[in-house]
Amino acid sequence: MSNAPGISGFSLRVPQLRVPLGTWADWTGADPGKIEAVVGRSFRVCSPQQNAYTLAADAVLDLIERFDVDPSDIGMLALGTESSTDNAAGAVLVRGMLDEALPARGRAPIARACEVPEFKHACLGGVYALKAAARYLAADGRGRRAIVVASDIAEYERGSTGEQTQGAGAVAMLLDTEPALCSLDLAHSGSASAYRGIDFRKPFARHRAPSYAASTQRLHDFPIFNGAYSTQCYVEATVRAIDAMFDRIEGSRAAFFERLASVCCHRPYEHMPMQAMASALVWSAARDSGAEGLAPMCEGTDLDPEAVYAEIVSTPDLFAQVQAEGVSASAFPSFMALTRTFRRSAAFKAFAADKLRLGNRITADLGNLYTASLPAWLGAAFETAYAEERDLAERTILAVGYGSGDAAEAIPLQVVPQWREAAAKLGFAESLAGAHDLTRAQYEGLHDGQPTDDLPGDTGFVISRVGETYEDRFQDLGIDYYDFAG
Repeated sequence: MSNAPGISGFSLRVPQLRVPLGTWADWTGADPGKIEAVVGRSFRVCSPQQNAYTLAADAVLDLIERFDVDPSDIGMLALGTESSTDNAAGAVLVRGMLDEALPARGRAPIARACEVPEFKHACLGGVYALKAAARYLAADGRGRRAIVVASDIAEYERGSTGEQTQGAGAVAMLLDTEPALCSLDLAHSGSASAYRGIDFRKPFARHRAPSYAASTQRLHDFPIFNGAYSTQCYVEATVRAIDAMFDRIEGSRAAFFERLASVCCHRPYEHMPMQAMASALVWSAARDSGAEGLAPMCEGTDLDPEAVYAEIVSTPDLFAQVQAEGVSASAFPSFMALTRTFRRSAAFKAFAADKLRLGNRITADLGNLYTASLPAWLGAAFETAYAEERDLAERTILAVGYGSGDAAEAIPLQVVPQWREAAAKLGFAESLAGAHDLTRAQYEGLHDGQPTDDLPGDTGFVISRVGETYEDRFQDLGIDYYDFAG
């Protein structure tokens, strides 16, 4: 029996429209082999009738039916997203769609006594929502159930360096005081946050600048980002959160990593978690044994273990440095150089094959899901472990979330003995079936706001119309109305 709240189920929902990255590479002249190795295999694209709320509602409805949840037991429905289109309402929009669809499918609506918060911090919003739901169940929500849904649309301007890292989808998670998959060990979790200024941002004022997305015909949510600096922020925040976790865990870091069943991270693309975990292992070797712990890794290089260690124990202000020296400035040049070397080592390749493999076949076809990225990897890992008959019972999975700006969370998850029964119901691979591969004309038309008329029809929840009235007697300007397309 678990002594902490945790996760009892996952559900994945992605748009039907897909862009294989090999095809995209042909369109753009990119190297398809490199794209697949660094990024993945494909990403999904929303239709004009879909948004973060419709995807979220699709995922929650599937979760309720897949795990036979009584909606009247739900005391919290939390939404994590950075793709919201309403600055006032959040998860209640998802609730509204569900309350229309559930009775039509023979189920009660969600309990009126249900909290409906939205959580926002870039890609970490879903993890913050997950922690809040676990705390709710541990406090005043005992005897109830909670659903957390992370839903996002990652889009970048055509021709930009981020275009291949797009994606769209939602992952819903069922939480219980007696979880069926894993408990959240929040007592030993670690947090980190710091203001990073020009890291990945979405200031609303960008929409009013004439230089913003000038070639497109619709309102876009293209981020403002600085790639090399954002990568440095991701790595630094990740290792700081893991530092904070180890402040609450006894024993060596090496022993902790060795006994893990799996590691799942925020995954904007395939390469990034590898870089983050290689950095975490180098960092942890220094924390365990000082410069001496780094000496074996530095052999065969011109790197000085003492210099690497000095960077690891430093506390630089990344934002101040980038303002003074530019976005290519690095606060950890020796540490990052050693991490790149370590990534190529047999030791790290063995670690990755053992700890970072579960779920990769599924996540490679998801693209970047922002807040849903880590939850998607977790669900995919459980589904893969079930299919491969892996024994995860009472083992630990490390979940590492990150949100630009920046903030990170490192949470140990304890797999419960009976996990296989719930894992058998997940259906992630099933959710990816039936994709429609877009032609170049279809993709570019959708992306630029001029969709072609030969797209397949939508299923699930859709935007039926958008309000246009702005008068004293009645106003619904910009408000989306939703239907269920079946």
